[in-house]
Amino acid sequence: MLRFLDSCSGLTRRREWIFTVEKWKRNLFILYVGQFLAMASTSCITPFLPLYLQELGLTDPGEVRLWTGLIFGSNLLTAFLFSPLWGKLADRYGRKLMLVRSGLGMAVTITLMSFATSPVQLLLLRLLNGMMAGFGPAAIALIATNTPKERSGYALGILHSGAVAGTMCGPLLGGLMADWFGFSAVFLYTGLSILLASMIVIFLVKEKFEIKERKDKSAFMQDMKTIVSRKPIAPLFVTASIIRSAMVGTLPFIPLYVQELAPSQDNLVLLAGITAAAMGVGNMIAAPQLGKLGDKFGSHYVLLGAVSGAVLCSIPQAFVQELWQLIVLRLLTGACLGGMMPSINALIRHYAPEGMESRTYSYVNCAVFFGGMVGSTAMGVVSSQFGLPMIFIGSAVLLLLNNVWMKVTIFPEIKRSRDTAEIMNG
Repeated sequence: MLRFLDSCSGLTRRREWIFTVEKWKRNLFILYVGQFLAMASTSCITPFLPLYLQELGLTDPGEVRLWTGLIFGSNLLTAFLFSPLWGKLADRYGRKLMLVRSGLGMAVTITLMSFATSPVQLLLLRLLNGMMAGFGPAAIALIATNTPKERSGYALGILHSGAVAGTMCGPLLGGLMADWFGFSAVFLYTGLSILLASMIVIFLVKEKFEIKERKDKSAFMQDMKTIVSRKPIAPLFVTASIIRSAMVGTLPFIPLYVQELAPSQDNLVLLAGITAAAMGVGNMIAAPQLGKLGDKFGSHYVLLGAVSGAVLCSIPQAFVQELWQLIVLRLLTGACLGGMMPSINALIRHYAPEGMESRTYSYVNCAVFFGGMVGSTAMGVVSSQFGLPMIFIGSAVLLLLNNVWMKVTIFPEIKRSRDTAEIMNG
């Protein structure tokens, strides 16, 4: 009997040990799903927004285009403005709290969109939804600070793949749900899904965080000065913005390019969704493996190689003759994308000021939002002046300029930092 009790006690201790050691993996899996849902909810409106506006009463094509641009961009605008605030609060009160705040807030605003009866109501709700944003930076900061440093690249790679997969698959899922259930139902089901994810975060995500009363109530500008003074944080912000501009700037024009390559197809919306989703599939496959390589050889080398690979995959997209060729190249481009933002996040984790990780990731998020807005606008000008294929050449040029920027700014600072560390440890 005593032997049996000892064996049971040993089994219990073993289970507790496994539970403790694998806590970061459980957090990673849950937040991967949360990232996917958060990003998919933001992008799922893309394929049917103009049609939904017509259902809400707009009939003039010019008005439809105007409101489409306003409503789609409004979410990015308020997310850009409020990201630093949520990052500051996350560092002060905990990242899990900001995850729950963002998840519940987005669940409410997105669900309310299903009851919108006018474009103005939809615009206001999209602005409010952007204010509730912050799930991504909080998730990144929680994973980065609660994961063993030797596994941080791998973990951030997986987390990033969830965000990109949501961004890429959101339009496809939104188009399919709109066909099956109607436009309003898409918002309702998406809101309920994010609510479920938020409840899972509340009960299952565990964060090791100690709330500290800070005597210095530093202002945003002081925070920014402190963060950018840590080299090479500022050059990494620029790199994140350029990459986002180059990689995401082409996305709004993929449906038009698909229409040029397959003009006789009836299911153009579905084909456009598949083409966009191919990039997400490539990212999901490659990001964890490239994260492991970053942990082993250095995230800055993986970042440089991934950007170079994206250049080689972007240029041929301007010269494809068949849709399947574009899909294959988008898949390969997505694989390269899997080594970009995760590598940047891993470097941020290493060089961010201690205790300001969430704020640092929030400023990275601001740079990403800014790059997305600028990239979409710039690619629109390029496509209108020189034709759709030239947007891929423009993307390749931006990525090449980014590689030059990295070699001039980021690589020397990383080398200098490592040399200093070796001297201090030697």
